Amino acid sequence: MAPATAAGASTGPAAPRRLKSVTGTRRTVAALFLLPALVLLGALVVYPIGYSVVRSFHNASGDGFAGFDNYEALFTDNGIRTALKNNIIWVVFAPAVATALGLIFAVLTERVRWGTAFKLVVFMPMAISMLAAGIIFRLVYDQDPDRGVANAVWVGVHDTFAQSSAFPKAHPGRDSPLKPDQGGFITSATVRTGESVALPLVGVAPDQMPKSAKKAVRAEPEPGKITGTAWQDFTRGKGVGKLGAVDPSEFGYAGMRIEAVRDGKVVASSKAAGDGTFTLPAKADGSQLRLPASNFKAPYNGVDWLGPSLVTPAIIGAYVWMWAGFAMVLIAAGLAGVPRELLEAARVDGANEWQVFRRVTVPLLAPVLAVVAVTLMINVLKIFDLVFIIAPGSSQDDANVLALELYRKGFSEGQPGIASAIAVFLLLMVIPVMLFNMRRLRREVRR
Repeated sequence: MAPATAAGASTGPAAPRRLKSVTGTRRTVAALFLLPALVLLGALVVYPIGYSVVRSFHNASGDGFAGFDNYEALFTDNGIRTALKNNIIWVVFAPAVATALGLIFAVLTERVRWGTAFKLVVFMPMAISMLAAGIIFRLVYDQDPDRGVANAVWVGVHDTFAQSSAFPKAHPGRDSPLKPDQGGFITSATVRTGESVALPLVGVAPDQMPKSAKKAVRAEPEPGKITGTAWQDFTRGKGVGKLGAVDPSEFGYAGMRIEAVRDGKVVASSKAAGDGTFTLPAKADGSQLRLPASNFKAPYNGVDWLGPSLVTPAIIGAYVWMWAGFAMVLIAAGLAGVPRELLEAARVDGANEWQVFRRVTVPLLAPVLAVVAVTLMINVLKIFDLVFIIAPGSSQDDANVLALELYRKGFSEGQPGIASAIAVFLLLMVIPVMLFNMRRLRREVRR
């Protein structure tokens, strides 16, 4: 018989031995790997935030406790209040417009063959820095139509429907029979039928004369009518040409409007031909001839895009130009995941394309649209570059935002305490939006 086993000895298999890690426990290893990131996080994020909070309770020199005075300035200082108002405008409109445009671009280009190329073009501004975009749009919004693209287009459209005067700088010369009158000019004496009236003017450069202008001709008298000539009474060269007389090299004021005025009322009117000649009927007898102010209206110079009233919408337009492509790409990615069966089922049930878009596509894209809008909200709360570069000095106060005001208080006006308070206030505004975005992302991951 086999010998009996010792009392209390285990009859099962031997328990495995735990080998101790050479580098220590798993937590220690994880801590070692995380340490560089934690150091950087503390040095670049936690410490600046903590220092800003502490500094926001001190005065400008930093050696005295100011309490909540710096935070009180956020709601009493006119510059900060304007910046806060503009930030609200930015948060409300910029993300909404960029997201809406991104949605439209994503939906409309879905079935187009060249949709990929279009998306590439729309997304391309994202590759440009804020500095470069600011310089581009500073030129786009230039007041001079010869430089600013926006005003060049606007002036072109305006002049299509309301042509500007060709003679804005024309005025009577020496010994002229004309005198100023309500923005225009009028003859000193009355005119009679059978007379030929000379209406000489100066002040228009030869290359600025209208294309319809021809060499001026002295109008011949006609019985029962009043004739005359309106022309550029100037010949280049000293001693060349005769003052008050039509010379061979001088041009007529083509299209100039002439009115016959008697007792303050216009009794007849005419327009000068290409050679400057005009004719008025017999009822103009005994009246004065007036060149109305409409002949000398200054050319339309476009819109003051960077003026006090439009500077913020103009800068928001530049921002939308840059970020609509970002919204479009994210929304297009979400649109690719929408089940086509639902869209086709809606069409089979009789829904038109607008109803499919409004009642099916948009609700299914709601999570993506929310993420895009919230991300852009966080982004616009920190907007600085575009405002600083695009807004000229005369309008920068009207375009002011919190990030720009922070820079001005901290570096230009020497008030680091108020600047720190603005920074903390911006952080408090961003945190709820960030938390909302993180919660939405976690919900999407769980699904």
